[in-house]
Amino acid sequence: MHRRNLLKASMAFAAYTGLSASGLMAARAWAADQTADGEARPFDFKGLKDQAKRLAESRYVDTKQVLPPTLAQMSPLQFNAIQYDVNHSLWNDLEGRQLDAQFFHVGMGFKQPVRMYSVDPKTRMAREVHFRPELFNYEKTTVNTSQLTGDLGFAGFRVFKAPELDRHDIVSFLGASYFRAVDASGQYGLSARGLAIDTYAKKREEFPDFTKFWFETPDRNSTRFVVYALLDSPSATGAYRFDIDCQPTRVVMEIDAHINARTAIDQLGIAPMTSMFSCGTVERRMCDTIHPQIHDSDRLAMWRGNGEWVCRPLNNPATLQFNAFADKDPKGFGLVQTDHDFASYQDTVDWYSKRPSLWVEPTTAWGEGSVDLLEIPTTGETLDNIVAFWTPKKPVAAGDSLNYGYKLYWSALPPVSTDLAHVDATRSGMGGFIEGWAPGEHYPTVWARRFAVDFSGGGLDQLPPGTGIEPVVTCSHGEVKDFNVLVLDAIKGYRITFDWYPTDDRVDPVQMRLFIRTKDRTLSETWLYQYFPPAPDKRKYP
Repeated sequence: MHRRNLLKASMAFAAYTGLSASGLMAARAWAADQTADGEARPFDFKGLKDQAKRLAESRYVDTKQVLPPTLAQMSPLQFNAIQYDVNHSLWNDLEGRQLDAQFFHVGMGFKQPVRMYSVDPKTRMAREVHFRPELFNYEKTTVNTSQLTGDLGFAGFRVFKAPELDRHDIVSFLGASYFRAVDASGQYGLSARGLAIDTYAKKREEFPDFTKFWFETPDRNSTRFVVYALLDSPSATGAYRFDIDCQPTRVVMEIDAHINARTAIDQLGIAPMTSMFSCGTVERRMCDTIHPQIHDSDRLAMWRGNGEWVCRPLNNPATLQFNAFADKDPKGFGLVQTDHDFASYQDTVDWYSKRPSLWVEPTTAWGEGSVDLLEIPTTGETLDNIVAFWTPKKPVAAGDSLNYGYKLYWSALPPVSTDLAHVDATRSGMGGFIEGWAPGEHYPTVWARRFAVDFSGGGLDQLPPGTGIEPVVTCSHGEVKDFNVLVLDAIKGYRITFDWYPTDDRVDPVQMRLFIRTKDRTLSETWLYQYFPPAPDKRKYP
């Protein structure tokens, strides 16, 4: 382009946006960024919401691409060897920046081309970042760059925070609508998703894709940034605004999600999260390793709309299990990793002791619905087998538009907690005997299962001597008895033990519920548990 034509284009751009002379200089500096090389176009969230709405009124088009063989046949190690060139990071030219963003290469199973755009927050003009091989470093890979022709798009993005702007990312969006963040430990754990569709329905689960992202350039000294996303799938579209605050000890995401249904949806999952639970203090079926526990999360925690706090320990069941916990306008829920003691895991590879928790805090009224929990059997620790999300009670019909506001807290523990005592741990084993007499010496004559639930906090250690602690236990079938209330000085709390006895041959799950009180005063949150009794012919001891 001739210099005169470039000047004309700059002046026309300034006139179109109403920029002053100083604004024109800023626009020129922004336009000089070599990473975002597309044509400048206006952008705002209202326009994105309108785009998502129009998209939902049209037929779904699958935009996943056929990758060149050099990318399609990659192993995970080969994919990870592709490195983004830090000299082309999105905010590399921002002096004194606290944040920077890089993009993931397409390859392996990541076939959906994701379009990236850089947005000037002052002019509200966006320019696309087009894929080109010079944005990446292929020196340590087996990639044949001659096959990388055309605009392949990107697979996702990740964000870095000072002082390690090119070493350890703290936010990652990669694959469908999956994303993750870290807490102060710097260790990734469970994942969130933009939307879940038909996770447990009589049809194949649908995984919507984030197909486009728009990044507002942050202030140079800021640890907050805003990114917008367009979601697309056969059944729904969505416009999302993420306000992401990378705090010293946690990452907080404020999300404004506008969802449009293309078709009727049997099961819509809002604020979905995905984790892994192989074995823990109560579920030992898959713990035949050197590790006492193996999990990213140990419980589903819920703060119900009526103010009740609920702890539901996770399971690795023998068969797939789905549970729905009805509620109205929930105050919060999340998958929590409560135990961060290295001794509990003895793991020096995956560092389960450092895994963050994820807490959802609704910022709009969600109405009636349920917190749903799906637990899938797993024999190892490489596949996520736990899914939790909110499902609205009202059926979703084609043409419906829904808006949900919420915050996600990626932190060691949730940002809120109850003033009551909380569940510290759950354990289970052989029952029907006096502690110290079995196993191996005097096996019980009647089969039973023992449960031990530890409660701590909530001022339990401040109760006057002689205070009567009453465990209140209910179960869906069978009988509970042989209660014991034990003082646990180590946790400044109490251990409640009881035995469950079958009263018939039923093998369907036993739904258990427990809290402790003194007279008419509730002392603890509510413990919920799902126990799977063995078949009648297995209810015996050696």
